[in-house]
Amino acid sequence: MAAHRKPSRRSLNGSSARTAFTIALAGAATATGFDGTGHAEPELTPAQVKAKVDKLYQEAEVATEKYNGAKEKADAAERRLSTLRDEAARRTDKLNSARDALGSMAAAQYRDGGLDPALQLALSDDPDHYLEGAEFVDRAGTRQAAAVTGVRKQLREIEQLRGAARVELASLKARQAELKRDKKAITGKLDAARQLMSSLSPEERAGLGDSGRASRSGTGGRDDLGSATAEASNSRAAAAVSYAYAKLGSPYVWGATGPDSFDCSGLVQAAYRSAGTSLPRTTYAQIDAGRRVSRSELAPGDLVFFYSGISHVGIYVGNGQMIHAPNPSAPVRLAPIDEMPFAGAARVG
Repeated sequence: MAAHRKPSRRSLNGSSARTAFTIALAGAATATGFDGTGHAEPELTPAQVKAKVDKLYQEAEVATEKYNGAKEKADAAERRLSTLRDEAARRTDKLNSARDALGSMAAAQYRDGGLDPALQLALSDDPDHYLEGAEFVDRAGTRQAAAVTGVRKQLREIEQLRGAARVELASLKARQAELKRDKKAITGKLDAARQLMSSLSPEERAGLGDSGRASRSGTGGRDDLGSATAEASNSRAAAAVSYAYAKLGSPYVWGATGPDSFDCSGLVQAAYRSAGTSLPRTTYAQIDAGRRVSRSELAPGDLVFFYSGISHVGIYVGNGQMIHAPNPSAPVRLAPIDEMPFAGAARVG
């Protein structure tokens, strides 16, 4: 009998050996990536941390303006939905009164020996069946026909109102989902920025500041208020500038419109609201709320916008300065308009 032999092992050579080596390297890289024993990333310098933090704050502000826009639309949808529901309830009360009147007619007819089919239909609890059978109106007398036609019309109006309310409800739910996504994006960016800043020592964080270019405390420049309001393009602009000066030092809170905290577009909206002018909620809508002006034409009270996506806004106060709500790391303050990429300006009439 032939002896059984164990199958011989195939040697790893050529492409097989290279493949095995590649897999081993990949496995080692994966292992070190997940168990934390690999080489750590080079430690960032304070300047690099600041650059990353500034980028995260700018991205968070883009998300904040999206949030503000979605919230504005959600609030409008909620108001429309409430109005539609109120109107539907009012029309339903009116319909019930009309049906009660038809009931009186029906009772009288029944006492006289019969109930007109049109009245039976109008008093039915099935509006769809009623609408399908509207031809029965022709069988009623003139007075009855008018009453039944009126009920029929009210039923249709109520159904239209309910249909519009369903559309608004769907719109509201979509906006609320959008708000949830934007809020998650904002908080994620802000948390990442806080973690980066916490990696620095207190001395390093203090050293970053703003290179002395802006008034962080909010107290600097108040003596310029008089000249700023005097040079404003109109009385409402002067009132908005005065409001902005009064809010120096207020904390930045995304989504806030005052009176004690603000985000950038919220500060602008609140300042002009105090002057009797209603502005849109978002930066990308506010830039179209007034007449565009060039940088060389700027006057106190003009709105100044930054970044290509129009994601930041401030109120110009003269001498190349603005008052704005920068980000969670700093309060409402004076700052030079050249500290960010200038995107345009608008003058509110």
